[in-house]
Amino acid sequence: MNRELIRANLNLYAVMQNLEELPRLDPEIGELIKDWKIAIQFSVLNGPSAHVAFENGVCMHGRGAHPAPSVRLFFTSPRHLNRMIDGSGTPIPLKGFSKLSFLQKDFAQMTERLEHYLKPRNGLIQDEAFLRANTTMTLYTAAYGVRELATSDPLCQSIAAQTPQGTLLMGIQDGPQAHIRFGKDAVTVAKGPVEHPTAMMMFRDFAAANALLNMRSDAFTAVAKGELFLRGMLPIVDNVGLIMDRIQGYLL
Repeated sequence: MNRELIRANLNLYAVMQNLEELPRLDPEIGELIKDWKIAIQFSVLNGPSAHVAFENGVCMHGRGAHPAPSVRLFFTSPRHLNRMIDGSGTPIPLKGFSKLSFLQKDFAQMTERLEHYLKPRNGLIQDEAFLRANTTMTLYTAAYGVRELATSDPLCQSIAAQTPQGTLLMGIQDGPQAHIRFGKDAVTVAKGPVEHPTAMMMFRDFAAANALLNMRSDAFTAVAKGELFLRGMLPIVDNVGLIMDRIQGYLL
């Protein structure tokens, strides 16, 4: 098992997709990016690739290659990428040398803000706006992380192979939601609700979701207190929970 590769997949596909949410959740970031028109490509040698594109105040994240990136950032290995995410590594620019100051200042401000929400300091979670932002991003990280671990982590691959085919809807009542589909040959994930899910894992509110997703509570207690509602084909719920439990072990 290549732990660095799995972690790079999680960083590019599960963590970085939250850049889409940041302008919607943080007015300061929304103001920062309102005039940006730029696409940044991240590519790892023999590893994952992804891109983020900004236009009209919106950030879009995508897997694979962007058709016309303004900036290309190259990494010699998954570990090289992970070191950049941790703040101890520097990418190799292959295109967009005139944008280096933008990357070092403006884009860095955005990524630092993302870390601010995903790795909160003591006390911040008590603020309602911060709670909503942290919970939303943590929920999406978990959903997209399930897909990545089900694809690349040997134990999670085994769990996914034993999971019944169907779709799990997970999220917060009147809040953010995502769905994970276990198909015959692949596991896929997308944001938003889905009609007629095979199983459902729905939280009563942001506080309940935050407590469980950040491991300050457990599913049994949350169900008993009426904070978490489980429906449908429960083996899907159970197996997703097993996979989710392994995500933080890679990202911490």
